[in-house]
Amino acid sequence: MILSKSTFNKGIIIPSLLFIIGVCLLAVFFPTLTVNILDTIKQFIFVNLNWVYVWAVTLFVIFLVYLMFSKFGNIKLGSNDSKPEYSFFSWISMLFAAGMGIGLMYFSVAEPMQHFSTEAFAGNHYINRAKNAQLYTFFHWGIHAWAIYGVVGLALSYFAYRYRLPLSLRSCFYPLLKNKINGKWGNAIDVFALCSTFFGITTTLGFGVVQVNAGLQTLGLVPDNNFTYQIMIVGVLTLLAVLSATSGVDKGVKILSNINILTVIILLLFVLFLGPTVYLIGSFTEGIGNYVNNFFSLTFDTHVYDEATLPWFYNWTILYWAWWISWSPYVGLFIAKISKGRTIREFIAAVLIIPTIFNFIWMSVFGNSAMWFDINIAKGALSSLADNPDALMFRFLDYLPLSEIVSYLVILIIIIFFVTSADSGIFVMNSIATKNAPKSPKWQMVFWGALLAILALMLLNTGGLQALQTMTLITALPFSIIMLLFCVSLVKALTIDRSYYERDLSVSTVPWSGEFWKDRLQQIVSFKSRESVDEFMRSTVKAAFEDLQAEFKENGIESKIHESDKPNRIAIEIRHDLINNFIYGVKNQFKVVSDYVVEEENLPDIADKKTYFPKSYFGDAREGYDIQYFTKNELISDVLKHYERFLEIISEEKNEMFISSNANKNLR
Repeated sequence: MILSKSTFNKGIIIPSLLFIIGVCLLAVFFPTLTVNILDTIKQFIFVNLNWVYVWAVTLFVIFLVYLMFSKFGNIKLGSNDSKPEYSFFSWISMLFAAGMGIGLMYFSVAEPMQHFSTEAFAGNHYINRAKNAQLYTFFHWGIHAWAIYGVVGLALSYFAYRYRLPLSLRSCFYPLLKNKINGKWGNAIDVFALCSTFFGITTTLGFGVVQVNAGLQTLGLVPDNNFTYQIMIVGVLTLLAVLSATSGVDKGVKILSNINILTVIILLLFVLFLGPTVYLIGSFTEGIGNYVNNFFSLTFDTHVYDEATLPWFYNWTILYWAWWISWSPYVGLFIAKISKGRTIREFIAAVLIIPTIFNFIWMSVFGNSAMWFDINIAKGALSSLADNPDALMFRFLDYLPLSEIVSYLVILIIIIFFVTSADSGIFVMNSIATKNAPKSPKWQMVFWGALLAILALMLLNTGGLQALQTMTLITALPFSIIMLLFCVSLVKALTIDRSYYERDLSVSTVPWSGEFWKDRLQQIVSFKSRESVDEFMRSTVKAAFEDLQAEFKENGIESKIHESDKPNRIAIEIRHDLINNFIYGVKNQFKVVSDYVVEEENLPDIADKKTYFPKSYFGDAREGYDIQYFTKNELISDVLKHYERFLEIISEEKNEMFISSNANKNLR
């Protein structure tokens, strides 16, 4: 009875829950077998199809940069007069917290230290290893990562707010699938997005709990990394996330995101000014230059010539690209939810540049501080913990003043980061499962939170979390192809959008006066058949050409009239020996009428989806136009305008190469 009162869409929720619960139960009861099978699949993809990830991510970056600087950049994500719903600061805070969140705390020290101490670069001097560590950390957390999120977020925002379609991944295929997005194809896309989002948040919850537990253990608040304490942590975190999600984006998510970004900045400034400040500023400056100089080589580098670094490449760069792609349905949906009213240029610039710069500053301050401490003070103690990222952050803080107080702050930030990721994730999952229903009962938010908590705890207890993470990475391959189709769909829609708002008045309306307004109106609101256009060409076009032919002859100019039945066309031609022939023709053309027009009651009936019209064409292959509203005299005037243009062009010496008689062709 409860489910019947819900806003869940059965075509999405039932297959999604079956797949989610099925995969999780396999990971719980057969963790080793499931991990082995999924890891084999993942390794095959990473080793043999890593180029798919490299090319896909590269194309996403190129695509967004092109849109940002193109004529499409001024198009708004919404109606032309729409305004942003959130202040710039709140907008950036929310997309940042949802996009990177807890990963910044988990990897800010761990990743640079792992690159610094990896065997792949063991032969290098420690200075080069430190530079490489910063460079690859920038690469993995920079523009490429945010381009992945940006593609999904932009496509969703555009089709939801510009086309007024549901805020759903299926809507991104509208230019390609049209109304089929409302059927099984659309459901399949949303099921994929829901499962991917659930798996990503569940694994994040699991790893986040382990790091919080490690921090509490370091501070002596809990005796060990016990499952009992993990149950309590999961319970508290999930409860906070559900409370935030049920309060809505405008309250819980927004407030927590703003608080989090402020606490993060406080922590950042603390480490910057109480750590090796001059070294950090210098290394950040040099790191930016190193990143810019190596941007293209990093982008296309597949390490194929350096086999010793291939395992590192698979386990870092390719894993990161797969991880960001697998998270993009969730992050993209949330970014789209908060981005209405922004222009495409503003959206891309903010999503690509602002979080990237902050990530670079953050990773430089924490990562370079850790490496500096490891070399100059800790004497290798931190690099020896590189494989234990759960505790590494807190061990790093021991080398700073007020380490215990700062550790409490770090735990608080991790908790808020998780809650902001989880509450927006719960919100997004419910949005997908309900096809973006406007109002859902609050118990549905509780349902998603409870499901996340139960399955995450089961996986933590049995060691099946790695299987779920691997499953998430595997789903990234097909979704990368889906994202490329998003780009195709978006370009097609943007081209139509731009054409719609830039389209000028029809050429055929230029000579109009108010003399024949009743006849014009009747012509405008009626759809033409092939026969009616054929009759227009016989009665108006041919008569106009015959009058012209007679008048040309009076002026000593020979012309010919050509007619053809299949397809129906008629033309007047003036032949020349040394220069191109002058040709003005009219042909019977058709265009397909939109389904909306066919079904619209407040428009004249149309029996066929095709409507016909007479279109002009010329001997020099210029594009013609619709002449259906011309009277005979207006058509004669139009021919003479083109003839005057023709004479003007052939009289200019600079145009000799274009008017040679070699270009003359028989009239087709």
